[in-house]
Amino acid sequence: MRAKIIGTGSCLPDRCVTNEYLSTIMDTSDEWIKSRTGIRERHLVSSETETTLTLAVKAAKAALADSGVLPEELGLILVATVSSDFITPSTACMVQKELGASHAAAFDINAACSGFLFALNTVDAYFQAGIYQTALIIGVETLSKIIDWKDRSTCVLFGDGAGAVVVKAAEEGLIASLQGSDGSGGDILICKNRTNNNPYISTGTDPDFLYMDGQEVFKFAVKKEPECINALLKQAGFDASDVTYYLLHQANFRIIASIARKLKLPLEKFPSNVSHCGNTSAASIPILLDEVHREGKLSEGDLLLLSGFGAGLTWGAALLRW
Repeated sequence: MRAKIIGTGSCLPDRCVTNEYLSTIMDTSDEWIKSRTGIRERHLVSSETETTLTLAVKAAKAALADSGVLPEELGLILVATVSSDFITPSTACMVQKELGASHAAAFDINAACSGFLFALNTVDAYFQAGIYQTALIIGVETLSKIIDWKDRSTCVLFGDGAGAVVVKAAEEGLIASLQGSDGSGGDILICKNRTNNNPYISTGTDPDFLYMDGQEVFKFAVKKEPECINALLKQAGFDASDVTYYLLHQANFRIIASIARKLKLPLEKFPSNVSHCGNTSAASIPILLDEVHREGKLSEGDLLLLSGFGAGLTWGAALLRW
C-alpha cells in the first residue's frame, strides 16, 4: 500500500506585507526584490493569536474537511517545521490535542525546506509496513521570528504559513520517492539554538538569527534539484513530459525558471505562488498544492512531481498519482 493524498488545506497569516512596505523600513525597493526573487509580497504573523500552532491547526482542519476524514480516524500526525513554538512538546503533539485526534501518534520532522517531502516519504514507509493507514502531514513555519530584520538580503525572502494534506493507504498514490542530505554544506544556511549552559560551561549567548549565503544556496538549488528530478523520473520509468505539474519548493522564481529550462519544459508546468507567499520553507509545497487543487487545476490521474531543497543540506522528491 502507498500514500495517497485525499485532502489538502492551507493557512496564511492575515497580515500581507508588500515590498513597498519593506522599502519604508529598510534600504530596499520593490524592483530590487522582484527582479532577483519574483517575490511581491509575503504574509507575516502580526498578533499573539497567530503562532506556528494556530496556523498548523487551521491548515489541518481545512485538509480534514476536504478529505472527509475525522480527527479520531487519524493514526499518525507528522509536522515538518524549523520554527515550532516550543522545543518540547512537539508541534505535532499540540496539533493532536487541538484536533482531538486521540488515536494518532505524533512527532515533528526537521529537514528545513525539504521537511514536507521527508514527512511524506516517512508516512509512505509506515503505510508500506502496514503500521498505519491514515495520516495528517503538515508543513508550517513562522520564519519571521528567526529572521534578522536588519539583514535586507535575507529577510525579504521569507514568509509565514502552513499547508497540510491528509493521506490514506491505497493501491495507487505515491509512485516513487527519494531524499538525500549533505551535512558538509550545512554552514551556508544555519540558525543556532541555545548554547551550553550548565555548572561547567556557560556562554551566556542568546539563540541567533538565521544566516544564509544566498549565492551558494542558489548554486546548490539549480544544480541539485534538476539532478534529483531526473533521478526520480529514471527510477520510476517516466519521461519529464509525462508529468502534469511540477510542484517545487517556492524559494525563488529564478530558481524555478532555471529548473524548467534545464528540463526543457514549458514554465506552465511549474505552478508558482512565490510572488505572494515568499519562501515559507517546509510549508511551501503543501500550500502550493492546496492552491492548485482549490483552483480546480488537478484532475484524477494527473501525475505530479514534488521536489524541494533546504538547509542541512537536504533535498527530496516524490512522484505521485493524484
